[in-house]
Amino acid sequence: ESNCSTASFKTIKMATATEAPESWYLALLGFAEHFRTSSPPKIRLCVHCLKAVFQFKPTQRIEARTHLQLGSVLYQHTKNIELARTHLEKAVRRSIPQFEDVQFEAASLLSELYCQQNLVDSAKPLLRKAIQISQQTPYWHCRLLFQLAQLHTLEKDLVSACDLLGVGAEYARVVGSEYTRALFLLSKGMLLLMERKLSEVHPLLTLCSTIVENWHGNPIQKESLRVFFLVLQVTHYLDAGQIKSVKPCLKQLQQCIQTISTLHDDEILPSNSADLFHWLPKEHMCVLVYLVTVMHSMQAGYLEKAQKYTDKALMQLEKLKMLDSSPILPTFQVILLEHIIMCRLVTGHKATALQEISQVCQLFHQSSRLFTNHAAQLHTLLGLYCISVNCMDNAEAQFTAALQMTTHQELWTFIVTNLASVYIREGNRQQEVLSLLRLSTNVCLLCSSHCLRAAAFYIRGLFSFFEGRYNEAKRFLRETLKMSNAEDLNRLTACSLVLLGHIFFVLGNHRESSNMVVPAMQLASKIPDMSVQLWSSALLKDLNKSCGNTIDAHEAAQMHQTFSQQLLQDHMAACSLPEHNLIGWTEGLPPVQLQPQNGPTTGLTSLL
Repeated sequence: ESNCSTASFKTIKMATATEAPESWYLALLGFAEHFRTSSPPKIRLCVHCLKAVFQFKPTQRIEARTHLQLGSVLYQHTKNIELARTHLEKAVRRSIPQFEDVQFEAASLLSELYCQQNLVDSAKPLLRKAIQISQQTPYWHCRLLFQLAQLHTLEKDLVSACDLLGVGAEYARVVGSEYTRALFLLSKGMLLLMERKLSEVHPLLTLCSTIVENWHGNPIQKESLRVFFLVLQVTHYLDAGQIKSVKPCLKQLQQCIQTISTLHDDEILPSNSADLFHWLPKEHMCVLVYLVTVMHSMQAGYLEKAQKYTDKALMQLEKLKMLDSSPILPTFQVILLEHIIMCRLVTGHKATALQEISQVCQLFHQSSRLFTNHAAQLHTLLGLYCISVNCMDNAEAQFTAALQMTTHQELWTFIVTNLASVYIREGNRQQEVLSLLRLSTNVCLLCSSHCLRAAAFYIRGLFSFFEGRYNEAKRFLRETLKMSNAEDLNRLTACSLVLLGHIFFVLGNHRESSNMVVPAMQLASKIPDMSVQLWSSALLKDLNKSCGNTIDAHEAAQMHQTFSQQLLQDHMAACSLPEHNLIGWTEGLPPVQLQPQNGPTTGLTSLL
C-alpha cells in the first residue's frame, strides 16, 4: 500500500501548477473536485466536468491525465466498468517523455480492472511491460513489482511471485532503499513459509533481522517492519507446533504494537521515492497481532484467553469495516471466526459455534476469493461440530469434502487425524482406520508441525485402546505426553492423561489411574474442555466407588451430572437451530436460507 496519493485531484493540481495551464482547465478541475468530494458525491457532474476538458483540445499531457482521472472515477465510483477501461487504455497508450507517471498509474489501475473482469492474462503482460520501462522511476517500479507478485500469489504461482520479490529486493538495494528492500524480503519470506521451504526461510529472516535493526528512518515504518518480521517468526513457530518457543517472539510483538500505538503518523515524505510504501495501517497491525495471539492461545489450550482476544479483534474489525473496504479485513474476520468456532466446540458452546459458522457462510457469499481459500476449513469445522453432536456419517462426509478441497499439508493431516477418530468411534471401520493411520504416519514424517505429530500418536493410542491392545496404547500415549509436555500443548496433555487413566482403570491399577485422571481434570478445568471434564468426572466417580471412597464418589457424580446437563442443554439448543442443517452441505456455496429444526435429531453420547 502506498502513502502517496493515487489519481488524486490534489496531486494533479500540483503537477499542473508547474505547467502554467489554461484557466479553463483549472476551473473545470476545481468543479470536478468539488462534485467528487460533495456529500454525497455528485459523480455524474464530476465526470461531466472532466469530459468537458476534451472540448478545448488540450495538450497531450492534460489529455492523458484526464483519461486517467476519468478512468479512475468511473472505476471507483460507478458500475460503468467498460467506459472506465476505455479511458484507462487510452491513458496507458500515451507515452510522453518526463511524464511516465500517468502511464504507470493507468497501467496499475487498468490491471486491477482486468483482474476484476477475470482477464488475468491481459493484466500480467500489461504489468510486465510497465515494469520493464519504469526502472528510472523507483516508486512505480517497486509498486508494479509488488502488484505483479500479488497477482501471481492469488493465482497460487508462488515461485513466480518469489522471483519477482527477489528482483524487487535487489532493485531496492541498488537504489539505496533498505526499507523497501526489507519489505520485499519479508514478503518473500511469507511466501516461502506458505511453500514450507524452511531451509530458505531461516537465512532470509536472519538477513531481514539485520536490515530492520540497522535501518534508521521513520519510527512507524521501522516498527511496522519489526511487526512484519515478528509475525513471520511467530507464524513459523506456530506452524511447527512449537508453542513454548513462540512465547518470547509473541511478547516482543505485543510490545511493538504498544510502541506503534504511541507514535504519531508523520506527514513528512521520505527523501527516497522508493520508500513511499507501508506494510499495513496501524489498526490492521493491531488486529493481526490479536489474531496471532488467538492462534497461540488455541494451540496452547488457553481458550478463555483466546476468546478474550477474539472478541477484541472482532470489535476492532467491525469498526474498521465501516470506514475501510480493504479485502484483508474480511480475511482476518474469517480466520478469527475459524479459531473461535473451534474454541466454542471445545468449551461446550455448540449453538454459538453454529451461529458463527453461519457468519462465515455469509462472508463466503460476499467474496468468491474467501470461499475458494477457506471452504476446506469450513467443512473441517462442520466435521468437528458433527462429532460433537454424534452425527458420525455427516462428520465423515464433511471431512471427505474438506480433503478434496485442500493440498495444504498441515490442514490435510489435521483432517485425516479427525476422520480417523470418526472411524474409531464407529467401531467397525478397522481397515479404513489402518489405511488412514498409514497415510498420516507417512505425511507426519514430512510434516513440520510438532503438534500434529503428537496428535498422530494420540490417535494411534486411541485406536489401540478401542482394539483392546492396552500396552501398545500406553506406549503411544506416553509418546504423546512427552511431545505435548515439551511444547505446553495442554489440551493434548489432558486428553492423553484421561485416556491413560481409563486404560489403567480397565487394567485394575486404580492408583495409577488416579495419578492420571486427577491432573487431567485439573488441566481440563483450566482450559476449559467440557468433553475431557465429562470423561474425567465419570472416571473419578467409578474410581472412588471402586476404592470405597463414598464421599469423593458422590462429589464426582455431582460434577458429572452438572457437566452432562450443560452439554445436553447445549446439544439440544444447537440441534434445534436452522444452521444445524449445514451438516448436510458438501458441495458448492453453503446455503444461506435454512429451514428451522423441529427439535434435536441426534442423541447425546459421551466419549465413554
